[in-house]
Amino acid sequence: MGSKRRSFSNSSSIADQNIDKKLREAIDNDNNTISDNPLLQDIKDDPSKIEAMTIQQLRTALRTAGIPPKGLKRELVSALQSYLAKEIDGESSLLADKQDPSSNSDKRISMMMETKSVEDQVQDANSFSKVSKVQQSRRTVKQLQIKGKTVDVNAKMVATEQKKSACASGRMTSLTKKKASSDVDSKYVSAKNRDTLPVNLSEPWTILAHKKPQKGWIAYNPRTMRRSLPTENTKFVKILSWNVNGLRALLKLEGFSAMELAKQENFDVLCLQETKLQEKDVESIKQSLIEGYENSFWACSNTRLGYSGTAIISRIKPLSVRYGLGMSDHDSEGRVVIAEFDSFYLLSVYVPNSGDGLRRLTYRITEWDPSLSNYIKELEKSKAVILTGDFNCAHEEIDIYNPAGNRRSAGFTIEERQSFSTNFLSRGFVDTFRKQNPDVVGYTYWGYRHGARKGNKGWRLDYFLVSDAIADDVHDSFILPDVIGSDHCPIGLVLKL
Repeated sequence: MGSKRRSFSNSSSIADQNIDKKLREAIDNDNNTISDNPLLQDIKDDPSKIEAMTIQQLRTALRTAGIPPKGLKRELVSALQSYLAKEIDGESSLLADKQDPSSNSDKRISMMMETKSVEDQVQDANSFSKVSKVQQSRRTVKQLQIKGKTVDVNAKMVATEQKKSACASGRMTSLTKKKASSDVDSKYVSAKNRDTLPVNLSEPWTILAHKKPQKGWIAYNPRTMRRSLPTENTKFVKILSWNVNGLRALLKLEGFSAMELAKQENFDVLCLQETKLQEKDVESIKQSLIEGYENSFWACSNTRLGYSGTAIISRIKPLSVRYGLGMSDHDSEGRVVIAEFDSFYLLSVYVPNSGDGLRRLTYRITEWDPSLSNYIKELEKSKAVILTGDFNCAHEEIDIYNPAGNRRSAGFTIEERQSFSTNFLSRGFVDTFRKQNPDVVGYTYWGYRHGARKGNKGWRLDYFLVSDAIADDVHDSFILPDVIGSDHCPIGLVLKL
């Protein structure tokens, strides 16, 4: 999806306090819902856009949300961020990140308590209701520190919270298996108004997280669902694909090791999307590649520097390499790299996001998708095609945690889903993961906000599509949800040759 990491202002100015007062009034108004407004929904999908908005754009968005657009840009940004943060899958919640010393309302304090890490509020791992959690909070959290001031948490506030809270069980502590992003906070894995099972803290993806799960659906567990590699006598190729959401940032990330990933997966080819590289960066990146993967091919955006970008890195030397679809209207953003191997073409593709207010939706479904479809059908005349990457589309309801709340969100509109079917599946390309796992809920993208990854509230946006002629040669199609460093995780394909 290209969601960006977010940060929040901690300003405590008088203007902030006034804005927050209006903000709380707006939040209490049920008529101001993000899902009903394309502008606010788009900003919610990609909150990093807030920082780049002009003052006029910020004021327009705040007016749309019913919030008085007063103050300097810093206050406008802060107000809009706080407003968006209250919508967690349709439930009102204020950010604990922005703590306002002037706000003493029981409602705000109780909401901030709820976002406080459950680690600090409970001492045992037994199943318990959310009401029990608040009762435990009364015993263990007597005061809430806000900007150096102490606000008493009284019994009346706790009782109010008890009435508001829906039941939930289990506890969420910070992930310990790998270092998680600092802006991912502790939340529960639960559908609205449903009880849940205790969360597997180190493997949250093994918990079935879906707003409306159907009978027979199960959560994806790579430990039990991935297939063993073919026998030594069987020739095969192993391909990984990953939207890295900025390659340079990933390589600098503490706790991530490209060497470890290569050692663990022993892949033959790695396809990347959203590298965000400029052409001047490519040579230095090539010099840092892991030994054995000397063949690398990079497409960069020429119209917007540091945007989009795709790559193919391989220890198998391809027969030929191409860039783009051969159409100037589509090839300026570095979205396609094609490598030809002995028995197939491999495309690393980053499909355009439909964007702000679905402004690129028409382009996406009437120009880009058909052009890509026609291109790969031409390639298919000479040999099979493997198409992989971030398609920016959750095809079916099983592919997204909250389908009802995202009907008009980029990536889950009926137009995009129909285009995915019409231009790819109906033209003889097979969704390898869904073919292998028809009733499995497995996500490949989680937004950075609200602990989406810890709660496994995600989308399946990344695919391996293959020509029908080689679909039966697919030995395994899998997801690597434990690999961190991006808002997407890698996916993999093992193809028998």
